[in-house]
Amino acid sequence: MSSWLKIDNLNKHFDGVKALVDFSCSLDKGEILGLIGPNGAGKTTLFNVLTGFIAADSGSVVFCDVYLHKKPAHRIANLGVARTFQDLRLIKQISVLENVLLSFRKQPGENLANTFFRAGRCRKVEAENKDAAYSILGKAGLAEKTNSLASDLSYGQQKLLSLVCCLVSDADLLLLDEPVAGIAPAMIEQILSIITDLPKQGKSVIIIEHNLEAVRQVCNRVVFMDAGEKICEGTPQEVHNDPRVIEAYLD
Repeated sequence: MSSWLKIDNLNKHFDGVKALVDFSCSLDKGEILGLIGPNGAGKTTLFNVLTGFIAADSGSVVFCDVYLHKKPAHRIANLGVARTFQDLRLIKQISVLENVLLSFRKQPGENLANTFFRAGRCRKVEAENKDAAYSILGKAGLAEKTNSLASDLSYGQQKLLSLVCCLVSDADLLLLDEPVAGIAPAMIEQILSIITDLPKQGKSVIIIEHNLEAVRQVCNRVVFMDAGEKICEGTPQEVHNDPRVIEAYLD
């Protein structure tokens, strides 16, 4: 396998606070990488840098031979990088289906000229997207909630919907920020099943998660972060047994 993502010596400071300190790692095609560590370790800051929400002070990020670290968030998204957020960021005043339809990338109807001169193509793509949305909502177990407002879903269902919205972007790299935090065991298993299947579709995944059992279930490799630094890296079992992890996080 070749590295799809290569992160070299990222540094990010906020008013003197070191959020990332010479952070480096790589990700292969079809790999699921876990990021663990205490609150404030720099995990979400890393996601924000990778997706262009904030700029690193120094270092580089290369995805599929393209440098990401100087590009704005929308350009990075169009290159095939998608993410979820801890606060979900769903549009709760519209339906589940509408949230999913808004998440498809490169819709021709987004171009005003297409709505006038290529209306037929716009309608065709909209119909295809709607069929795809119904299909993925069915596979995710949300078929009965298609026309419900997102605000009417349980928290676990909202987490699942957030993941579905990420999936329909058809991104090659998915960054999932605490996808199973705070939800019931049955919903955890449902979400982990979806994540486990992603490498079969050629996707690469990075997961931030405090649920170490979930990390052990789905991740090929784990990075433990603390105070912006990579402390150790290895298989889930190797990292779990590392004395530095036990001292800083697990005890």
